Amino acid sequence: MRFKSFLLALALSCFACAGWAQDLVVYHIDNAVAQGLKGLRNLRNHMDADPEAKIIVVTHAEGVDMLMEGAKAPDGTEFAPLVSALRARGVRFEICEITLKNRGLKKDQFIQEADFTPSGVVRLAKLQQQGYAYIKP
Repeated sequence: MRFKSFLLALALSCFACAGWAQDLVVYHIDNAVAQGLKGLRNLRNHMDADPEAKIIVVTHAEGVDMLMEGAKAPDGTEFAPLVSALRARGVRFEICEITLKNRGLKKDQFIQEADFTPSGVVRLAKLQQQGYAYIKP
């Protein structure tokens, strides 16, 4: 009987600890025109609902365009202030260096809030292996 009580207490404590775990999420952006504003809006809403979430945004292909200096959405909205506000809340933005090489872009063309990763798709795979939930807005 004591053993069953111990197992029950152990199970309950495991469930309680799971509730305290920080959510890990990776957002995948590969098209700034189609995903830029929608993705940033999703990110803001995500942080509003779960401010403790650890979120990384991985961009590659045309998705890196939203992190370029002076970049704007089709409606004229500037991306940089929205990215900056999310970065201040702990969201990390990463740019694929393979995309830079393939498109002839330089790191100094991008906003300061952006970091770089050697390969966007490899980064996405590694984060998912580490338990990050995958979201593509």
